[in-house]
Amino acid sequence: MKTSVFFITVLLNALSVGFFFTWSVSVILGTKKIGDLTYLETMQSINKEILNPVFFIVFFGSLITLILNAALQNNNKLMFWLLLTSAIIYLIGTFGVTAFGNVPLNNELDALDIKALNINELKNFRDYYESNWNQYHNIRTLSNMISFILLLISIFIQKLF
Repeated sequence: MKTSVFFITVLLNALSVGFFFTWSVSVILGTKKIGDLTYLETMQSINKEILNPVFFIVFFGSLITLILNAALQNNNKLMFWLLLTSAIIYLIGTFGVTAFGNVPLNNELDALDIKALNINELKNFRDYYESNWNQYHNIRTLSNMISFILLLISIFIQKLF
């Protein structure tokens, strides 16, 4: 069972960090080149579509399996602490930043009737939304990377002991 949980943990976390990293090096760069109305419409659409079972399995499953994996490492204190640290970093830096940073911004955008805004209002909201959203995204991406690196280190530790 430990091996299966470990494999699922690595898979889900690899998918999670890959998703956030790919978003950083493609979607963010692409959306910087489009107009304010198009940007806001695009983000409204993406924010609705991201709420799907596959994303939820990866996003929530990464945290759940990290915690479960740490709990199963009762015979190796170093692995336990690496996995627990990985879980805490994911919980605070990836899950927490998303829940308390990106999601509230997404909710603000969703509630906004962007068609009713004038050019200045569109620009002002986009500047506010995009700069804050990208800042939170950078934090969660970096946190997810650190969490994943700790998970990978724990694999090597397991091989040594």
